[in-house]
Amino acid sequence: MFRLSGVTKRYPGGEGLGPVDLDVPAGRTLCVIGPSGSGKSTLLRLLLGLVRADRGSVRFEGREVPGEDVLALRRRMGYVVQGGGLFPHLTAQGNAALLARHLGWDEARLGERLADLCALVRLPPETLSRHPRQLSGGQAQRVSLMRALVLDPAVLLLDEPLGALDPVTRHELRGDLREAFRRLQKTVVVVTHDLAEAVALGDRLLILRDGRVAQQGAPGEVLASPADEFVARFVGAWRDSLPGAGGEA
Repeated sequence: MFRLSGVTKRYPGGEGLGPVDLDVPAGRTLCVIGPSGSGKSTLLRLLLGLVRADRGSVRFEGREVPGEDVLALRRRMGYVVQGGGLFPHLTAQGNAALLARHLGWDEARLGERLADLCALVRLPPETLSRHPRQLSGGQAQRVSLMRALVLDPAVLLLDEPLGALDPVTRHELRGDLREAFRRLQKTVVVVTHDLAEAVALGDRLLILRDGRVAQQGAPGEVLASPADEFVARFVGAWRDSLPGAGGEA
């Protein structure tokens, strides 16, 4: 689905990403994790085509990103921004339907799609009439997920989707996201700073350090066999938060 070859992106302050080689297979959930400044958000922006690599290539379904037709590319990708990013002057329905209405969907088609998405993300349909200020954090994030999914994109990209939520809401929504990913069978890339969240959501982990790949693999493999001292320390720091370890389940 995605292929990064020798990708490097640097910012004036020195932070950035690369060089990185990475394959993201179709239908899998990759969780990208690492400390602040490790390059997680830069990687997501490169996948979306929001920034261009200084060196190397980013390909989506075999085509260069961002490519010539950026709008067509973006419609193939659903993006959930950190904090939800809902427009305060629109209702939840207006936010969720924004892209579909822009493309001229009729009300019957749109209503059917929103009903399906409400069921998928477990949002009560009556919530759609509320404005963002009237929504709980969990409800707002579910609306943001609906907006990302309304065009039925091939891939879903999420930037810290649970980071701004309280622990109880985060735990509940994490389980709902995991079930939604299972039902959708889409390619998913999740950026997070929370190892417990990454292990719960992903079938593959990518740990970044200073813009480079420290380790990647199945969650069990990474937890059982850290590649180096940094990964061992990183895993150890979060061990108490992992399911079954006495922390948050």
